[in-house]
Amino acid sequence: MDGLIRALERLPLLVGIVGGWLVAPLILGTCYEVVSRYVFDRPTIWAFEAGALLTGANFLLGMAYTLREGAHIRVEAFYDLLPARVRAGIDFFGYLLLAFPFVCWLTWGLNGHWLRALHSNEHSGMSAYNMVMWPIRLVFFVSFLMLALQMLAEMIKRARVLFGAKA
Repeated sequence: MDGLIRALERLPLLVGIVGGWLVAPLILGTCYEVVSRYVFDRPTIWAFEAGALLTGANFLLGMAYTLREGAHIRVEAFYDLLPARVRAGIDFFGYLLLAFPFVCWLTWGLNGHWLRALHSNEHSGMSAYNMVMWPIRLVFFVSFLMLALQMLAEMIKRARVLFGAKA
């Protein structure tokens, strides 16, 4: 079972690391825009839009990684007072009945959304640069797919605690 959990968590981990590294081109592009605009009085047409899309991709690609690390915000006023098996049950049924079906449904829909953007050559209309949208739509799909995989791993971990494994 540990091997299955490690396998399910490996891809969201790698995608989360890639998402984290998107901060580097975001910083470089923003610095380039600031120097170009204020030193050379030659603003770019792409920096605003690229910055917005890179920021969104950074957050989206980090969702599953954040879940893996247990770093999502949660209200734990009473939760921490409960025994480990009760917490595992709350998490398991919360994932099983609410979060996992919603994320799977959303992932299914996002798959069609990025494919339509690819085939129609959809553009953003956000700026003069007018970037094609299929890459960011693909990021949405991949991000929610990774979140679904990570939720599956979390459900397996919680089920193990429910059936007697250590928390």
